[in-house]
Amino acid sequence: MSLAPDNTRGQPLARYAAARQLGEYLYLSGVIAVDPTSGEVLERYRQLPDTARSALKALGYDTGQLSVDVFESPIVVQSWVVLESIRTTVASHGGDMANVCRLVQYFRDLRSYPAYNRVRDLFFAQPVVSTVVEVSRMLPTDAVVLEVEATVWMPPSSR
Repeated sequence: MSLAPDNTRGQPLARYAAARQLGEYLYLSGVIAVDPTSGEVLERYRQLPDTARSALKALGYDTGQLSVDVFESPIVVQSWVVLESIRTTVASHGGDMANVCRLVQYFRDLRSYPAYNRVRDLFFAQPVVSTVVEVSRMLPTDAVVLEVEATVWMPPSSR
């Protein structure tokens, strides 16, 4: 299984807007790592494109060792998919990740934060304002271990 085609990424799973621009700000609803065409929660390295796997291997992930990857892959894969979805959505509105001014990150287990933080560094050259929250559950299933919402500053030159 591979990631959904670009035209389905970032689509909401229910009746709400995935993103809405108000003035100079673009607000993204919480993004989770679900393939909208199949409804499958993405949590294995084989579900990622080769470029993502190479970047994650450079961080020491996607080791090929089942006894290691089975524990790390859900948060690492979901981190990459969620941040890539945010990047794609921001780009579709004329911005880039340098325009992201705030993230709110929801974790099922805060012990997942260090892995997410390392993956996040692949997407942001500079630190971004962020809030981290631990929650007991997330939709649509307990396999979802991360959700991220973003606020993006869209200067007039990018619109």
